Amino acid sequence: MQKEQKAVLAPLIAKFQGRRILVIGDMVADVYIDGRISRISREAPVLVLEQAGEKIIAGGAANVVHNCATLGGKVTAVGLVGDDRQADGISSVLENAGVDTTGLLRDAERPTISKTRIIAGGRATVSQQIVRLDRESHAPMSRATEAAMLRYLDGVLPETDGIVLSDYGAGTITEAVKGKLIGYAREHDIPSIVDSRYGIHRFPGIGYVKQNDAELAAAVGRELPDAPAIYAAGRELLEELGADGVLVTRGELGMVLVEKDGSVSDIPVTDKSEVYDVSGAGDTCVSAVILALAAGIAPSDAARLSNYASGIAVRKLGTATVSAEELKKAVGEA
Repeated sequence: MQKEQKAVLAPLIAKFQGRRILVIGDMVADVYIDGRISRISREAPVLVLEQAGEKIIAGGAANVVHNCATLGGKVTAVGLVGDDRQADGISSVLENAGVDTTGLLRDAERPTISKTRIIAGGRATVSQQIVRLDRESHAPMSRATEAAMLRYLDGVLPETDGIVLSDYGAGTITEAVKGKLIGYAREHDIPSIVDSRYGIHRFPGIGYVKQNDAELAAAVGRELPDAPAIYAAGRELLEELGADGVLVTRGELGMVLVEKDGSVSDIPVTDKSEVYDVSGAGDTCVSAVILALAAGIAPSDAARLSNYASGIAVRKLGTATVSAEELKKAVGEA
């Protein structure tokens, strides 16, 4: 991007500060257990590890929450968790970032969605993940819990500048919840965005849609081999949902924003240095977009700012957050 364009974007980041963002979706505890290799078990040909540490990182929708907070937003998190230490871990991470977590409803009958990664290593070996254990409940949200969530939303929506629906397919965003949020956003002219891994067709009336190129291809039911195919598919999804815009992330090829006025913004990557880890980069993208839209920033500039933020995230290991200061530096403001 030319220096003139950077000069336009840099001052916009200050407008993120204090924007009131509601993030609802499937909250995930990313658990990392570090083990030192001790010996080979006598019970089976497997490693015996001595646990050396454990940490819980906010994943899934909770990573969107965390990124919105570190980028300067005033964030309210809404979701369904268990009554367990994984829920405690998510809450602790988010509260330390200044997030309002009273909307994380606890259900003792189900576990918090968790992805536990066992990392093995030692003084003379490279640490590496050897197994991942996933845990979640496939039972639908109870009617009582859904009713409690709807009542909570009634109380916080009037104080909201932007809404994120982060759908990882775990059932937090029910039809009733979805209808309330999209209807409220349209009625009150509040920007909204959905990032749905498997069910994007469920969200007619949403403001903006974020998809990666593989998700978009699945949504339209065909391969998307080049940029014109991406543009066409983006327009198709936009028209189907009646959205204001569709933002498509394309990895090393950058991003594409298709808007309802027919305009298309093709945004190249901001930095082609080594990519360390793409985990959570889409969450960072969504966070930057909703903060920008909530601040009244033009959608094309919102997409460009999110492109910079995502570029920072992919150069960090694991599920990562991006700060406003990092974003300022990336767009050329010291």
